[in-house]
Amino acid sequence: MRAACHASAVDETTEPRQPADGPLGEISLPDRKRSPWWELGRRLLFALGILVGTVLLVWLDRAGYRDNTDPTGEVDLIDSIYYTTVTLSTTGYGDITPFAERARLVNAFIITPARIAFLVLLIGTTLEVLATQGREMFRVARWRKNMNDHVVVIGYGTKGRSAVDTLARNGIERSSFVVVDPKPIAREEANADGLAVIAGDGTRREVLRRAGISRASQVIITTDHDANTMMATLTVRQQNADAYIVAAVREHDNVPLLRQSGADSVVTSSEAVGRLLGLSSLSPTLGSVMEDLMTYGAGLEVAERDLLLNEVGKAPQTLPDQVIAVVRDEKVYRYFDPVVTLLARGDRLIVVRPSKEKPWAPRPGTHEEDRAVEDE
Repeated sequence: MRAACHASAVDETTEPRQPADGPLGEISLPDRKRSPWWELGRRLLFALGILVGTVLLVWLDRAGYRDNTDPTGEVDLIDSIYYTTVTLSTTGYGDITPFAERARLVNAFIITPARIAFLVLLIGTTLEVLATQGREMFRVARWRKNMNDHVVVIGYGTKGRSAVDTLARNGIERSSFVVVDPKPIAREEANADGLAVIAGDGTRREVLRRAGISRASQVIITTDHDANTMMATLTVRQQNADAYIVAAVREHDNVPLLRQSGADSVVTSSEAVGRLLGLSSLSPTLGSVMEDLMTYGAGLEVAERDLLLNEVGKAPQTLPDQVIAVVRDEKVYRYFDPVVTLLARGDRLIVVRPSKEKPWAPRPGTHEEDRAVEDE
C-alpha cells in the first residue's frame, strides 16, 4: 500500500552542477567512525602518558633500583627513562633492576599492567588503522547488496529534506533512502539525518549507477535548474523504466517537457508558492487553510487510504473522511464524477482528515477494519 502522502512547503535546493569536494560517486553511510588519524593521535597521547607516568614512578622510587653498569649503582633521570622504555617494550636487558621489595611490588602490580596496556594500545592502533578502510569497504558492499526498492533523492535542499521527512513520517525507513548531492554541506546534513549519500551530479549515469538507480522503486528529483531536472529525469528513466519519478520544476511551461522526459508526477514549485501568496492576499482565511494542509502534524492533512469493506457501495460524500477524489484503475476521479457515484472494491480514496486521530473523528482503517481489496 502506498504510504499516505502529505503536501509540504517548497524552497531552494542544491545545485547538481557544482563540483564535489570528494571523489565522484563516493559513498558515505550514516554514523561513520572517526578518522583513523584522530584515533591514532588519541592513542599516541595515551601511550605517551603511560611512558611519562612510568618514568616518574621509577624516578621517585630510584632508591629501590640498582644500575649494574654504574660503579655507584645509583639510578638517575636518564636511567629512569632508559629503564622505562626497555621495560615497556619487554626487551629487559637486566642492566637496571629493582632490588628493594617495594620496587619489586611496584613492578609487579603497576609497571607490568602498564606494559600490557602499552602493548595492547600499540597493537590495537595498528589494527585499527589497517582495518578502517577495509571495514568501510565491507560496509558499503553489504549496503549495496541489501539495497533494493529504495528511494533515491537527487538534491538534498529544503524540498528534498521535506520530501524525505514526509515519507519517513508515513512509515518508510530512513535506511531506504539514498541521497545524491554534490555539496559537502548537504551530504553532511543527510548523513546526520541517518541517510546514505552518494557524492556527485545526479545527471551523470555513473553517479546514479552507484546509487542503485536500476533497483530503486521511487526517485525524487529536486534541483534548482529545470534543465538539470530534465536531464536527471531522462538519465533515470533510461536506467530504470519502472521507477516512479517525482520531479520539481520552477516554471509551469516545463511541466510537459518533464513528463515527456519520463516523470510520473511534476510539482511546479514557483507557481504553487505564487498561488498560495495570491490566495492569502485575496482571502487570509483561505490562505491559512491551505498552509494548514501543507504543514505536517497539526490541523488537517491530505492523505491517500484504502477503501474499507464496510464502505463498498456507498457514495463518497457519505464517508467519515472528507473524500475529494477516488483512484480507480489507476485513474483519478473527482468525488462528484458520475463514474464513482458508488464506491467499489479496489478503490483508493484521497481524503482531507485531521492530522491526528480525534475521539470524535476516529480514522477509518485504524481499528482493524477489513480493506476492500479487489478480487484477484
